[in-house]
Amino acid sequence: MEKQIVSSNQFEIMIERLAHQLIENHSDFSETILVGLQPRGVEFNSRILERLIEITKNKNIVSGSLDITFFRDDFGRRDTPIEAQELDMNVSVEGKKVVLIDDVLFTGRSIRAAMDALMSFGRPKQVELMVLIDRRLKRHLPIQPNYVGKTVDSIFSERVVVKWKSENEEVKDEIILLKSEE
Repeated sequence: MEKQIVSSNQFEIMIERLAHQLIENHSDFSETILVGLQPRGVEFNSRILERLIEITKNKNIVSGSLDITFFRDDFGRRDTPIEAQELDMNVSVEGKKVVLIDDVLFTGRSIRAAMDALMSFGRPKQVELMVLIDRRLKRHLPIQPNYVGKTVDSIFSERVVVKWKSENEEVKDEIILLKSEE
């Protein structure tokens, strides 16, 4: 069973609000690097970056994408192997403020892996987390986002799916909750 939890209009408003929150906290972004977590945080990062450039007229905002595949605690434990993604992180984070960007925060394990992977690129001054959806129940690790599009209370058997228009032109931007048929 599928239930829409964020419509296309709400989706656009969330992106706008999150971009403005980043501007409030990072001003000109000269000391900030935006990092999308592959695979699903990359599109979100791209949307936020695009909106920030439109609002601030600053085309020098540094951004990258981070592959956490080999830092995951379930790497090698799955039935089907996880494939590494193409890396687009040609920047040092040494002494910079880093905003990790991902679509859904659930257990916190991906974010822990992302922080481990991030250290390969230097020691950041500060790390913040931005997510579209915070599934706050069932967190395995004490990780909390700094920027949240929407908080959703869901049970373990449910899944949150972010649909991006740019990935499929027949799909509109929306977020759905998939409930098991049990």
